[in-house]
Amino acid sequence: MNIQPLHSWITNSPAERLIIAGPCGAESEEQVLKTAQALSHIESIRLFRAGIWKPRTRPNSFEGVGEEGLIWLKKVQQQFGLKTTVEVANAQHTELALKHGVDVLWIGARTTGNPFSVQEIADVVKGVDIPVFIKNPIHADLQLWLGAIERLSNSGITKLAAIHRGFHYSGKTKYRNKPLWEIAIELKTLLPELPIICDPSHISGNRELIPQVAQKALDLGMNGLMIESHINPAVALSDAQQQLTPLALKELLGNLVYRQTTSQNPECSDKLSQFRSMIDEVDDELMNVLKKRMAIIEQIGQYKKEQDLTIFQLERWQEILRSRLQWAEKLGIPRGYAEKICQLLHEESIRIQTEMMNKK
Repeated sequence: MNIQPLHSWITNSPAERLIIAGPCGAESEEQVLKTAQALSHIESIRLFRAGIWKPRTRPNSFEGVGEEGLIWLKKVQQQFGLKTTVEVANAQHTELALKHGVDVLWIGARTTGNPFSVQEIADVVKGVDIPVFIKNPIHADLQLWLGAIERLSNSGITKLAAIHRGFHYSGKTKYRNKPLWEIAIELKTLLPELPIICDPSHISGNRELIPQVAQKALDLGMNGLMIESHINPAVALSDAQQQLTPLALKELLGNLVYRQTTSQNPECSDKLSQFRSMIDEVDDELMNVLKKRMAIIEQIGQYKKEQDLTIFQLERWQEILRSRLQWAEKLGIPRGYAEKICQLLHEESIRIQTEMMNKK
């Protein structure tokens, strides 16, 4: 997959994070221009965002101003020198955005989850030199995310980036969309050359949580942030609670710590190498312990087969979970971490014993 680095077309250096800001939705020409004017004074902002078409879960709510908003964005480019980006959900949106000279397109979470819509957009931009950002799908499906990225890449788009905006989660969480950072990390592992931008606004759903989410994203090495900013969030027609004033955004960006991926300090590199060697030794021991555990599980599976016993035995599983969590607590290991490990070990135990049962 041919993907150009951000610094080759929008940022000044590989170390610079891409900052995208602007209102959730373009509501009026005055609102757009006043917000853009204020944001234009924040040097780190490279892209002005505004929703022109707003895909809403239910009708009769603000669904965007449509093509008229693209005219306002053209004025943003002309008056303040800011590049612009908008969400497109279908071929018609894409054609209109291109017609009005939008600088960057982004595909929203709902659209990413629909391969037909993504392909429509990919067909329109085929042969067009325009950057496209792809937000993760609403649900935690890495394959859908990858598929959307691949469709745009197959159309010849080389200025690509992913936007991590969190995932719908039915359990209890303080976030609007649970970050599930591990999915973004897995995407980066599969596509190391792909820039990933974090959207703390949609993860948080609450402006109070945005700073900590933004900092976590930067600490994980993400390539930038997309943060919603409105000249007067109190009267915003959509997502008012997660938008910052330009002044608050400037303060937030100034308080963030921008860490580097590598150090030029030889002493730092040597120390990290020592720590990593220690981790390698521990992991080698861990792999050997896991191998020994698997061998015992195979013996258990064979014995259960000979004795016509079921694989899953609730009382034993409950005892394992109870005792291991107690051991973890005594050692100062977080309960959630220990519980995840126990779940993984148990799932693998079930898999191994199932294979033993199915052997002729």
